[in-house]
Amino acid sequence: MADDISNEIRAREVEIQPAGVKAILTVPENAIGVIIFAHGSGSGRLSPRNNYVAAALREDGFATLLLDLLTPEEELDRANVFDIELLAERLSMAARWIRAQPAFSEIPICYFGASTGAGAALVAAARDEPRVAAVVSRGGRPDLAGRWLDHVHAPTLLIVGSLDGQVIDLNKQALDALQCPKRMTIVKGAGHLFEEPGTLEEVIVHASAWFSAHLE
Repeated sequence: MADDISNEIRAREVEIQPAGVKAILTVPENAIGVIIFAHGSGSGRLSPRNNYVAAALREDGFATLLLDLLTPEEELDRANVFDIELLAERLSMAARWIRAQPAFSEIPICYFGASTGAGAALVAAARDEPRVAAVVSRGGRPDLAGRWLDHVHAPTLLIVGSLDGQVIDLNKQALDALQCPKRMTIVKGAGHLFEEPGTLEEVIVHASAWFSAHLE
């Protein structure tokens, strides 16, 4: 892979070491930040919803990195899918990889987490290595970050569907624990996966505005 990726506008497959996880990196010209996507259990870099969101965010000037948090072999052990500490380390590893690319040495890094990936994103943000500018959770389980929640410094937006009752309660609990700039947004008529017409588009609007407002 070439070091100079600043003008890359096509999706390219990359492998992030030392774990050897696969990722899709897409960089629009003059990117204002890079968003690393953390999917939930049973999903990956090819997630249709995350790819749809990522494409829209690229139109707003963000580079995107969609990655598999586990290797195919690791996915065979179901316990790994819910190992938040392991998933968080994979996110931090991806962020360090991004920061090591010459074109991205100074660019703000953000996390977009879904389901269990939201918990991992908040743990990674709390560890702050490297520093992240903002976090957005879509239908996430931020409560899974547990003791790390009050160590998160990055401004955090929690987006939940109005039909996702139990997850709303879990997000409210996480919101109370967070000590950073924070907000919870409930999308009317949306379920856990935001499959209802117009709901994922609303997620994109909220996420893009949050990321844009907190770039440094």
